[in-house]
Amino acid sequence: MSQTVPRHGTVRPPHPDTTSWSTDPYANALRNGHGPLFLRRTDGWLLPLDVERWCAGADAADLSALHRCEGPVLDIGCGPGRLVAALAARGHRALGIDVSEAAVARTLRLGGSALHRSVFEPLPGEGRWGTVLLVDGNIGIGGDPRRLLHRTAAVLAPGGLLIAETAPQDIDERVRVQLDDGRSDRAAPVAPFPWARLGTPALLRYAGLLGWLTVDQWEADGRTFVSLRRGRSVLTTSQSADSTNSAAVISSQFPRNTSGESPLAGS
Repeated sequence: MSQTVPRHGTVRPPHPDTTSWSTDPYANALRNGHGPLFLRRTDGWLLPLDVERWCAGADAADLSALHRCEGPVLDIGCGPGRLVAALAARGHRALGIDVSEAAVARTLRLGGSALHRSVFEPLPGEGRWGTVLLVDGNIGIGGDPRRLLHRTAAVLAPGGLLIAETAPQDIDERVRVQLDDGRSDRAAPVAPFPWARLGTPALLRYAGLLGWLTVDQWEADGRTFVSLRRGRSVLTTSQSADSTNSAAVISSQFPRNTSGESPLAGS
């Protein structure tokens, strides 16, 4: 994957944990708007990825999560951008980040705001987001739920909200997987990467040990969700030097308010 120059002009190398999401099977599926696309474990087990739903508009289950959002929203692993676009249409300040250039491009075409960025890199507005979304299995990013929860806490404002979609079964699995589109004629294999799958009980266990406060848990159209609030005792990773100027950086990702204030002003 080539290096990318974000809007504020810093050249970034791709994050080593996430470069597989920028390989052809995923990019092609997003461009086409459909699969087949799977996560394949090393033992051959396949997890189907719902590309058609990701590329459609926000559905009733999505809206059950979006209606709970507070303040400016960061969608981690935004994919083709349906949630960012739906939030923007409802007047929310929302930014998507994704390690796939194809995902970011599609989000921008929908009228959403998005950056080609990993959650483990410096992000605009660190420590000031009102809500962070981890849906469509994105609680598995990086293959280490504790690390991801620490990182999410650093991104959120004190008292901020995390809305996560969990696996519908009680599972706590950390594996290495590959993207697989079912093609046997692919010249180069797709590199494996770490991933995790968590059901609601497992996520609540990790969150409770780290000081998160459970707000709600619900099911919609067969999908399961949890909302957690960043408590005062949540341990966060240290903020990067980049976040010193986070308000200035994030203001470039959104249109100005009529008052001329940054979208995070007062949040």
